[in-house]
Amino acid sequence: MLQNRKEEMQKEIPLKEIPFSPPDISQMEIEEVVEVLRSGWITTGSKTKKFEKELANYCHTGKVVCLNSATAAEELNFRILGIGEGDEVIVPAYTYTASASAVIHVGAKPIFIDSQPDSTEMDYEKMEAAITGKTKAILAVDIGGIPCDYSRIYQAAENKKALFTPKGNTELGKKIQSIMGRVAVCADSAHALGASRHGKMAGELADFTSFSFHAVKNLTTAEGGASTWRKISGVDDEEIYHQYQLFSLHGQTRDALAKSRAGSWEYDIVGPWYKCNMTDIMAAIGLRQLERYFDMLARRKAVIAHYDAVCDEMGVGHLIHYCKDYSSSGHLYLTRIPKATDEVRKEIIGKLMERGISTNVHYKPLPMMSAYRALGWKIKDFPQAYAYYENLITLPLHTKLSDEDVEYVVYNFREVVKPYL
Repeated sequence: MLQNRKEEMQKEIPLKEIPFSPPDISQMEIEEVVEVLRSGWITTGSKTKKFEKELANYCHTGKVVCLNSATAAEELNFRILGIGEGDEVIVPAYTYTASASAVIHVGAKPIFIDSQPDSTEMDYEKMEAAITGKTKAILAVDIGGIPCDYSRIYQAAENKKALFTPKGNTELGKKIQSIMGRVAVCADSAHALGASRHGKMAGELADFTSFSFHAVKNLTTAEGGASTWRKISGVDDEEIYHQYQLFSLHGQTRDALAKSRAGSWEYDIVGPWYKCNMTDIMAAIGLRQLERYFDMLARRKAVIAHYDAVCDEMGVGHLIHYCKDYSSSGHLYLTRIPKATDEVRKEIIGKLMERGISTNVHYKPLPMMSAYRALGWKIKDFPQAYAYYENLITLPLHTKLSDEDVEYVVYNFREVVKPYL
């Protein structure tokens, strides 16, 4: 009888297609982009500069520089700090490749740290123990939009400051390292725009922070990213901003907008650097996304509350997005199926896909990846990171989900997962 009723219920619920993370683009963004296209100025210009100012105001920081990706932002953060060959940067093993590849891009070595038990965050005791005279930065990763414990990270940097010797492969980097007198605290906040901890926004928590505006992020510019930083006593924010501009535009002393003004064609190249600027088309999308962002975050919080209630009822583990210490940006909803193996996880993902529900896994720890195995890293040395990954499934979480969509996801999640509990 129960089996018949279950089959009847399934027949009553028509199959839906639930994408994992589509961009939420409204008519407002479309109109803003059209305005830029009609203006005749589509590369870096006034829209990008306005977006930078509005982001800085939102993050409670002095300056923001907009770029073409979070990876570029993270790499330029390291270059501003003067980090390069012979240096080490501490990185969690449990993260996406961009966190570590940016370290490698500047010629430094990533030092991976295992996770805390049942957590996406680094083991802070192991992190502190890994600081040596070669360490020039710690990169924390705010997975899912939950800010790390930056107070603990700063404490570790202070505890080990006697080992720190300022180096820096640029004049600005040498100056910053000498003034700090300790390992720099950097944040990979690709997921965390809008998150806060103890009243401080992502962007003002770490010395240097990178954000992502990729198509799957809470706030998108299609592709894109940004860097921001906390005020450094003795260093002018304009000097730091100018160096970002040089790094991101071939080392050219005048950008295209400045050169377009009458009599301003001449420029110099002060370094053979990179090309990773944001365009006004991208910034136009971002400006309207930021205008809508409060409501977008509120919608994510509502979906998370529904997911939390169901997971708690089932005994399925999940990230805690909101508590007295922090408020998440609600970027990802990670669930952990008790005692599930990788094979069981694959079965569950397949069955949810048959019901039209796209899921994902965030993340496969970097020591499992071919590129990092080739550098000598072994997953057996990171048991907690592997244990977290092994039974993890990420549910769709985005602002295009209707209440009916959310009900469809949780109903089918219950039906599929229950036999494995």
